[in-house]
Amino acid sequence: MTSNAPEARLITLGLVLPPAGAPVANYVPVVVHAGLAAVSGQLPRDAERLVAGQVGTDLSVADGQAAARLCALAILAQLREALGGDLDRVRRCLQLTGFVNAAAGFTAHPQVINGASDLMVAVFGEPGRHARAAVGASSLPLGAAVEVAATFAVAA
Repeated sequence: MTSNAPEARLITLGLVLPPAGAPVANYVPVVVHAGLAAVSGQLPRDAERLVAGQVGTDLSVADGQAAARLCALAILAQLREALGGDLDRVRRCLQLTGFVNAAAGFTAHPQVINGASDLMVAVFGEPGRHARAAVGASSLPLGAAVEVAATFAVAA
């Protein structure tokens, strides 16, 4: 593993991935097929709770960014598990799709989802830069503040 490898970067950044959560409905957390890994939407959970509420009403943009970062950590946990414990197989983060539980009139969705985007760049370097959608919603599952899904190019 080189110092630019994602697994080494996690250590350098002092990041510990959470346990990969089980699906709560009829889907799988990750589909790996033909050099791609599609990670189902992940909700923002820390060690104690789900981060819930509307950004712009209950939560600030900074709170939303922190929630999006938690989603990104959960994405990496799911991806690592699907890749046999080895994030060094990731060649590129292709796309993030972020949903923000947003108050009416809220327009800072891109800034919120930067919490996830910035983490991908920190962990993967230039290959962490990705295409993206940042969308507002009037509600999200379980009242979550943010949900983020991702697609990666991976080595066999």
